[in-house]
Amino acid sequence: MFDIKDIDLYELEDEDFDTIMADDIVFKGTIRFAKPFMIRGEVSGIIETPSDLVVDSHAAVYANITADRILVRGIVEGSVTAKRLVVVTAEGSVLGNITSAQVVLEPGSSFTGKCTMVKS
Repeated sequence: MFDIKDIDLYELEDEDFDTIMADDIVFKGTIRFAKPFMIRGEVSGIIETPSDLVVDSHAAVYANITADRILVRGIVEGSVTAKRLVVVTAEGSVLGNITSAQVVLEPGSSFTGKCTMVKS
């Protein structure tokens, strides 16, 4: 689809995640983790990790996010900061600023905010 070094983020399967937050969970607060994490439910607050984060389809995140790589298939409202890569898929939406070394906005995605690309 795209010729990006970190595109394997698209290929992560459920088995690649130590933790998947189910779609019936609503969490408010700060989440910190060290291994890849997938959100299918709703999160409000702060998310911080040196690893990967996937906001899956139908997930809603109302939080400032800091991670290594971030894949957005659902809704994110808040600042998104990634060391290497932010991808917003065709069904994904970000309302907030994005800061990363690489940013991919697929056709059909929704993004409202300021985008800053920095060297990693």
